[in-house]
Amino acid sequence: MSAVANPATVGECLRVGAGFSQGDRNWIAEQFATLDARLASFHADATELEVSVKDREARGQKVTLECWVAGRQKIVTTSTEEDLHAALNDVRDDLRRKLNDAKTRQEPRNNKHLRPTEQPDPVPLQAGEREDAETT
Repeated sequence: MSAVANPATVGECLRVGAGFSQGDRNWIAEQFATLDARLASFHADATELEVSVKDREARGQKVTLECWVAGRQKIVTTSTEEDLHAALNDVRDDLRRKLNDAKTRQEPRNNKHLRPTEQPDPVPLQAGEREDAETT
């Protein structure tokens, strides 16, 4: 895979939505830092992340992490963990799994017609042999 000129990072792509303040953004970005390695294969200007929480610190809170990558379907992960830190880790890990699954689905793993193949080196001709001569 070729390297991306401007790789996506959580720091560049993360937006905080409902239930979080801008002050929470740096803390959340630190929690999601392990996603940087997975996001690096996408262009920063074509990748967006948004995290939001409904009923923060109340029974039944729901954390949602949405990821948009150009040319792919939106990925949504949710967690209903009561602890906010645990919920953020849950959606982060789920997003990593879903990104890996999406990448695996797009790779031509079992279709030999789509896989890049290496051509064998041509066998050098022996002295006196012609290229169009049949071998017996």
